[in-house]
Order: sequence, then structure tokens, then C-alpha cells
Amino acid sequence: MEKISTTNSEVFIGNEVLVCLNEILVRLAPSKLFILVDENTLSNCATELIANVEMLQGAEIIEIDSGEENKTLDICYQIWKTLSDYKADRKALLVNLGGGVITDMGGFIASTYKRGIDFINVPTTLLSQIDASVGGKVGVDFEGLKNMIGLFKEPKGVFINPNFLKTLDKRQMLSGYAEALKHALICDSNYWEELKGGMLFEDNQWEMLITTSVKIKNKIVLSDPLEKGERKLLNFGHTVGHALESYSLENDKSPLLHGESIAIGMICEAYISYRSCGLEMAQLEDVCYTVLEFYKPYIIEKELYPMLIALMENDKKNENEDINFSLLSNVGEGIINQTVDKKIIEASLDYYNSLIA
Repeated sequence: MEKISTTNSEVFIGNEVLVCLNEILVRLAPSKLFILVDENTLSNCATELIANVEMLQGAEIIEIDSGEENKTLDICYQIWKTLSDYKADRKALLVNLGGGVITDMGGFIASTYKRGIDFINVPTTLLSQIDASVGGKVGVDFEGLKNMIGLFKEPKGVFINPNFLKTLDKRQMLSGYAEALKHALICDSNYWEELKGGMLFEDNQWEMLITTSVKIKNKIVLSDPLEKGERKLLNFGHTVGHALESYSLENDKSPLLHGESIAIGMICEAYISYRSCGLEMAQLEDVCYTVLEFYKPYIIEKELYPMLIALMENDKKNENEDINFSLLSNVGEGIINQTVDKKIIEASLDYYNSLIA
């Protein structure tokens, strides 16, 4: 089992983490225990969790519907009310069992209930295991904009069991893989070469993949916990990606998953990097070829460009009304605080469309 120390917490990775979770719960001795789940983790993961963590055998289970569309203040209100109805006091503890929606929102709910109760994350998707597991960002979406309300608050521990990934379909796994590709592109060219070979499809490599990505993100976060500088590197692909995700969530019958949106965002922002930051054409083509090997095309209609740019203008990362990007100078080297002309942003969307035509 791997143990990685974060700013004020620890991440445990391996097939034996649930034994460790029980030991930590015994030490914390909460007054009451609650487990936040959605319908997927209730049916696929909760039984294994409770069977292997004795302290959770009397826990109250709170279930919500899955999906980014439920990451709202209205759902938070319902869960705050449930905690209050069960008379949860300030020594209660919430275990968030699920993907990024559950861990982001569950952490926000715990951090604000009675000015803060303890919480623990047990991420069950690849996306939540390698992305939401580190950094202490908790929050919810607001008015169709991603993660607009939230704060920095770390859990008492994060417990990553790679076996939970066996409950996911290929699309969900690929959604998480996009964040691994991003980690490699901003920090580690050797990792990029490994990921190009398809580490995702060998379950004996999952623990290595998770550990490598968690270490990359953790190193960045330790140097910049509150995202004043280097941590902005982690936003590569996310300025365009979040705009697409927000649009798709509101308008598509089958919305893009987070990682699918970020995959498109990485192609567009690699093109912007080529135009603005000296990324070589061969590297741009490498990024695009690799991403398109894994992810299905999504046509971005030209009439949507103004709406997408408006969403980018509302991105929480912006400063002084400029659209702020994190881009690439090379594969494995990111660069932060890049403002980009809207015409180049539109050209990047054209470029993506030309690749999938």
C-alpha cells in the first residue's frame, strides 16, 4: 500500500486501504457516521466498503442521484437537512463514497455544516481517484457554471482502492484517463509516452497509473495550495473544456463527461500553445493524434462559438476580465497565466473540427 502525504491529509492507495480506513475511524471516534452515495456506488461499492470497515456497519446512508446536474445547492440543502434531522453534531463524520460529484459536493457539505465536520473520501472512479483525491477543493456548480461556489478543505484521509474501478464502463474510465494525460503533458514527458501505450486497459497497471498521477498533482499542490501560481498548471485543457462541459450539460441529451470535455479542451489548448507559446507542430500533432485515438469526436457548431467564449469569460480562473489559459511550451512542460485573443480561441475550435471532419 502506498501512502502519500498532502498539505494537511494523507492519500492511501492499494487493495488493502479499507483496513487502514477502519483504523483511522477508530482513532477519530466520531459521534455519528454517515456515508454519502449515489445509486451506482450504493449498488456496486457500499456493500464491500461496509463489510471491510467495521466502524461503518452502523452508519446512516444518504443517497443522491448520480450526475453533474445534481452538483447543486438544492441537493446540498437536502443533505444538510438530512444531517440535521439525524441530529448530527460537530463530531459527526461524513464518508464520501463515489466519483468527483460525490467527493466535491460531500466535502463542501461537510465543510459548511455547523461550520465544519470531518469527512473522508473513498473515490470510486478513475477521475476522482487521480484528480479530486488531491488538492482540497470542495464545491458545487452554480447557474450552469462549474465549481463556482466552494472552498479549500482537505479530508481526514483519502482511501483509493483500485478494485473499485472494475465497476466502471469504458467511457467512465476514459473520462478519468484524460486527467492522467493532462498530468503527463504539463509535467512528465516519460509518463506521456507510457500513457500513449494504453495503461488504462491493463488492470495490473492501474495502481501505478493512480500513484503516478496523484504524486504529480500532489507535488504541484504542495508548492501552491491556494492556486496563486504553479497550481494553475492543472488547468490545462480546462478553459475550453469546462465551457464545453457546461454547454453540453445544459443542451445535449447525452452530455459530455468531464474527461471527454477536457480531452477536446487539450486539443484546442495545444493548438493555442502552438500559436502562442512555441509548442512545436510535431508535438501538437502527437497530442492530437493520441487524444483522438482514445476519444470520440464531438462536432462544435460554429454558431456556438460566441456562447462558448462567453462561458470562458465567466471562468473562475480569469483575472482583469481576460480569459486566462494554462498552456504548453513542450510536451511535459506547462506555462501559466497566458491571455489569448478570442480569434485564436475560435481558430482552435476550427482546428479541432478540422481534425474530426
